[in-house]
Amino acid sequence: MERCIDRFGFSFYTERKQGKELSHLEKKSTKYQELIDYVYNLIDDGTLKSGDRLFSENELSAMFHISRQTVRRAIGELEENGVVKRIRGSGTYIGDNRQENLKKRNRIAVVTTYVDSYIFPKTIQGIEKVLSEHGYFVQIAFTNNTLEREKSVLEDMISQDDVAGVIVEGTKSGLPNPNLFLYRKLMKRRIPILFFNTFYPELDVPHVSLNDVEAGSKAVQFLIEKGHKDIGAILKLDDGQGRLRYLGYLNAMEAAGLPVKDSRMIWIDTEESRQLSLCMDRILSRLEGCSAVLCYNDQVAFQLIHLLRERKIAIPEQLAVISIDDSDLARHSEVPITSLPHPKEKLGETAANHLLEMLNGRCKNATFEFSTRVVERESTG
Repeated sequence: MERCIDRFGFSFYTERKQGKELSHLEKKSTKYQELIDYVYNLIDDGTLKSGDRLFSENELSAMFHISRQTVRRAIGELEENGVVKRIRGSGTYIGDNRQENLKKRNRIAVVTTYVDSYIFPKTIQGIEKVLSEHGYFVQIAFTNNTLEREKSVLEDMISQDDVAGVIVEGTKSGLPNPNLFLYRKLMKRRIPILFFNTFYPELDVPHVSLNDVEAGSKAVQFLIEKGHKDIGAILKLDDGQGRLRYLGYLNAMEAAGLPVKDSRMIWIDTEESRQLSLCMDRILSRLEGCSAVLCYNDQVAFQLIHLLRERKIAIPEQLAVISIDDSDLARHSEVPITSLPHPKEKLGETAANHLLEMLNGRCKNATFEFSTRVVERESTG
């Protein structure tokens, strides 16, 4: 980065790659973003305030060595994000102080997947409890774990532009997501975003969640200590938590020197996890020869135990079952389920507190992952 001074005495930076010239397209893209960042920086450090006139297109074109067309594109994006406003025949002016406006807002958007999830009610209680104590109102939306609904919720949030911050549970976070550009729009508007339960690794956004890798590892370690060597797993393919729990499964198996066999892995999607009978034949085929199985969560384990008992398969004598969440389902299953607790309300409280710190500019790293432990019940003997 090279520091430059404009003719008004303001600092800005241009980028150079050492050892080679930037291509024409690289230069155009880099300068375009530099101009946007430059305006944001002048506003953030107080150099430009609400109502101040921004430099003309000709001045910005000369300062950044870009065409007026590229300048107009950058100014257009800033205007779309409410940072500047153009007045015909007069010029471009800094809009209402965005940071001050954000501080005056008292609404926090909470976006989650399901209203009927056994995790959500306790989590939202924790979020609402903390935010209400600090004078914020919670605006709740559900995506039903569909990309279409997530897109609609985010577009409405951008259009309304009335929230101070967002706490969101990712939709099918184990798969590529076409809605990431909408999250990036919110980020460009300086609206703090915090993910809970799961997150999108493509976005540089903090999250508060269970340590899913550790949970998967501890569950399998427990089974190994019980003497099991042939361990299968039923995990969600379209959920980032499923992939992280699989990594924990791998870590525990490899640490114990046990072989990992693809044939013992059952990957299911969101719809199948809610109606396990749809894929029961495949599950039985893949679990053949296994003495134990790790389930993605209590919902999956609860259904599995019921379906196995219908087929006269004894739990845990013929197949030990362990899962994650330690919900009411684990305690009230036909065979009570050994499970690892999800922090639920505590997770909600922590997410809310971290978002408050982000709103106040005090939180450098808002990511936090909860540790967990095994709660033993009859399903593992």
